[in-house]
Amino acid sequence: MDGTNPFGRVLLVTGPETLLAERAVSDFVGLATRERPDSTVTRCAAGQLDAGSLAEAAGGSLFASSSVLVITELGDLSVDLADQLLALAENPGPDLALALVHSGGNKGKGVLDRLRKLRIELADYPAIKAWELPQFVTAEVRRQKGRADAATATALIEAVGTDTRSLAAAVRQLLDDSSDGLLTEATVRRYFGGRAEVTSFAVADDVLSGRADGALGKLRWALATGVAPVLITSALSNNLRSLGKYLDGRDARLREGDLARQIGVPAWKLKELARLARDWKPQAVARAIQAVAVADAQIKGAASDPGFALEQAVLTVIGCRGRDRR
Repeated sequence: MDGTNPFGRVLLVTGPETLLAERAVSDFVGLATRERPDSTVTRCAAGQLDAGSLAEAAGGSLFASSSVLVITELGDLSVDLADQLLALAENPGPDLALALVHSGGNKGKGVLDRLRKLRIELADYPAIKAWELPQFVTAEVRRQKGRADAATATALIEAVGTDTRSLAAAVRQLLDDSSDGLLTEATVRRYFGGRAEVTSFAVADDVLSGRADGALGKLRWALATGVAPVLITSALSNNLRSLGKYLDGRDARLREGDLARQIGVPAWKLKELARLARDWKPQAVARAIQAVAVADAQIKGAASDPGFALEQAVLTVIGCRGRDRR
């Protein structure tokens, strides 16, 4: 959002990256309430609206001359309200600031496509890819008035995981405890302690590297300290798929940055994938992915002991490593 008057304007926020979408809406509402502090602010889910409540929400109250209306979950909007909403978006009037939020996907795509054809402000937030996460973290640190380099961002991702909301909260925690706003790798390691050593990613790293004792030990410790079993299978699956894509693309003579983008990993990850590739063949990766998929289904309800299912998956995947070598 720029600093112009939001009244008489419409903001359409799309995409599954909810943290950034919520911030865009918050900025819009904040701008509107600063412009007109007596405005009525209404937030509602599209699926809960009917013709009367939509008109009422857009019209504000008897005690306020202007309204700020945020309609979320646009994909759930009744088809009967599409024309009414389009008419409102096309001509909101000078006393309404309207924000519409669609989280992505095909649900509600018809009304979304029609809205995009109007002269309204668009803000799209697609899911942040794995190779973009270090840039997200460094940008988040700057946003919160701190400083951090790419290595520190990577260390934080390894410690916390790939969820942007969790990463933003971790940045806030670190900066709150920092006297100078400078975050370092040492700061991250010290603050998160053992957590950074037993994450699902650390388990997956040991598995793909063939370190059975280390993988099983970290797996048991991770489960004992509350790491969800599904995060283990997710990390294994992600690492195996990245390795498979590397094996498919390494001979394409791409530049390092282009290869990283094709695989969907940060550039620093290529060196690790190159090391792993010496002991893995595409057929072995495919079998390992199948084994992880079976374990994932088991821990989601088909098995009474998720820990045992994960241990069997770890051993099966390690057994795939080094096979089919010529």
